[in-house]
Amino acid sequence: MASLVQDALDYAAEQTQQALAALGSSTTKETTVWMDGAFDVMHFGHANAFRQGRTLGTRLVVGVNSSSTIEQAKGAPPLLTDEERCAAVKACKFVDDVVPHVPYVMNEAYVRDLLENKGIDYIVHGDDPCIVDGKDVYQAAKDLGRYKTIPRTEGVSTTDLVGRLLKLDGTSRAFLGTARILSSFSEGLRAPRPTERVVYVAGAWDLFHPGHSKFLEACRACGDYLLVGVHGDECVKERRHRLPLMNLQERVLSVLACRHVDDVLIDAPLNITPELLSTFRVSTVCHGGTAPPGAGDKARKVASPSPLNSSTLAARVESRREQLLKRHRKKAAAEAEWYAGKDAARA
Repeated sequence: MASLVQDALDYAAEQTQQALAALGSSTTKETTVWMDGAFDVMHFGHANAFRQGRTLGTRLVVGVNSSSTIEQAKGAPPLLTDEERCAAVKACKFVDDVVPHVPYVMNEAYVRDLLENKGIDYIVHGDDPCIVDGKDVYQAAKDLGRYKTIPRTEGVSTTDLVGRLLKLDGTSRAFLGTARILSSFSEGLRAPRPTERVVYVAGAWDLFHPGHSKFLEACRACGDYLLVGVHGDECVKERRHRLPLMNLQERVLSVLACRHVDDVLIDAPLNITPELLSTFRVSTVCHGGTAPPGAGDKARKVASPSPLNSSTLAARVESRREQLLKRHRKKAAAEAEWYAGKDAARA
């Protein structure tokens, strides 16, 4: 009874907050922010950039570079297809709209068209330079006073993650997670309403990708509220006989950024316990293959709508190993130089 009363109070508080937010937004002019990129092997650093970018306006539009222009600029296509990369960005709760097939290098005419004809108020980019052929890609936006920067999330990058997939040791700078960033990613989380059916699903969610987000979307459709368990590093090792490529903090942030997730159970147990089912009022336990021990008659198998999984991603990396090793050496050296400059400036 006490739990139901608390749920009702939480729901009432949530409704009040939503009403106040709606009242405030009705008198605020919408400010649309633009960000763009390849977002190949998208990670929580990208999601954090979106989160920061959105705070500079009221609406965030993200352009996703086309595979053809990425290949033209870098000499090789991305690991993920156009559709997969757009799906990854769309699944992020900090993003309001996605524009596909954006050129990798936006010329001045393209930038001016965004600002003058497409309703974009500001273009936002990380604090690392974006120079192509000796020219600043965003100079036109800067000249118009409509360019803003955000700090890059240190300790994670696509280069770093590809290095982990290639099993390159000592190539990355460790991510330092804080309570503040965890709190920032927890924006929008809420308690389940008294009448909502709670769905629970747990996993490693290593290298969180569009296959994961599509699966979570399908799981959420099995009820009204989705609680996602993230297994700890040792649990993953026990199950897969190896540690995950991303640690628990990194994987939790990746799941928190997914728009289909209502809350996250951190360091979730491998087995479904009676306490877990009771505490969170779980009505359905979803899984993708074998039901977890303890799920009983609450277990429900959900087929993933996407063929992409961690194994297929790893296979793509392996099939292009030499090409990626060559690119990784170049990118890793550039990242090391960038970090050295940041460290020197902070000294």
